Amino acid sequence: MQVLVVDDSQIMRRIVIGALNKAGISDTLDAPDGREAIKILSEKNTVNLVLMDWNMPNMTGIEAIREIRAKNIKVPIIMVTTEGEKEKVIEAIKSGANDYLVKPFSPKDIQLKLEKFLKSEGQ
Repeated sequence: MQVLVVDDSQIMRRIVIGALNKAGISDTLDAPDGREAIKILSEKNTVNLVLMDWNMPNMTGIEAIREIRAKNIKVPIIMVTTEGEKEKVIEAIKSGANDYLVKPFSPKDIQLKLEKFLKSEGQ
């Protein structure tokens, strides 16, 4: 499974990638913003899951999700953010996110989300 981690904070990308490694996922890509994520997803069809931050410069996570879905890219996307209000969760799902993870989170939280998507892929 290849996971794309999208966050403007390099430190947060490293934390998420570390949590993915602990969950047994070592095949990762990362991007500093939504524009770069879209570029990667448009060039590679090997990405199985995207962990997308909400608040980023250049293009927010929500804007990126909307554009990804407009391009008919079907990869599952988990919105990862500090924005935990119910309205924000609903906005993310309506925009095309498949799930939601609120910061701060533990490696176990990521593992539980991964298991959900691994099961849906039949792995």
